[in-house]
Amino acid sequence: MICIDNISVRSGEFQLQGISFEIEAGECLALMGKSGSGKTTLMEAICGLRELVSGGISIAGDDVSDVAPQDRMVGLVPQDNVLFQNMTVREHIAYGPVLRKWKKTDIFDRVAELAAELSIGHLLDRYPVGLSGGEAKRVAIGRAIAAKPKLLCLDESFTGLDGETLDEVMTAVRQTIRREDISTLLITHQKYEAEALGDAIYEL
Repeated sequence: MICIDNISVRSGEFQLQGISFEIEAGECLALMGKSGSGKTTLMEAICGLRELVSGGISIAGDDVSDVAPQDRMVGLVPQDNVLFQNMTVREHIAYGPVLRKWKKTDIFDRVAELAAELSIGHLLDRYPVGLSGGEAKRVAIGRAIAAKPKLLCLDESFTGLDGETLDEVMTAVRQTIRREDISTLLITHQKYEAEALGDAIYEL
């Protein structure tokens, strides 16, 4: 479970105050609001990229309010994926576990597991060039959750996808976060995405 307890956070002259919500393991909270409402500022605070003015953040029962970003066990899927052109799909998914110095056999098994879950097993030896929008998004999601984070942040992550591709990727995400038991924060402007993926909606 992720618990955001009455936090306040500042970005220049802008300040969010008294924000509280919880996200159970395996559930998704959709965070909505107009441009400039503070969605990104709030996400940065949760990820540890912005200092809190007050309040607290706990992840899986641990207070992480003053914990470094890399130690919060948070996975992030940005809007533009940020895939590395010199790395294969396999290397992207293995990236987090390698950084955390998992055993090679565990990394191999984890890559195979997520490739199957996200239906990208046939892409493992491909590079990002030439991947479709949906394929690239699945790779970014696999990379974000490979090291088994407690929280997954989807920051406008479905921008650029539409129609059948959007529905397929959101279905894959929904199934994966429930199977992996990951609390998920979806930041979106799109009501359709919020209602399709979110178990609840929080509006700023």
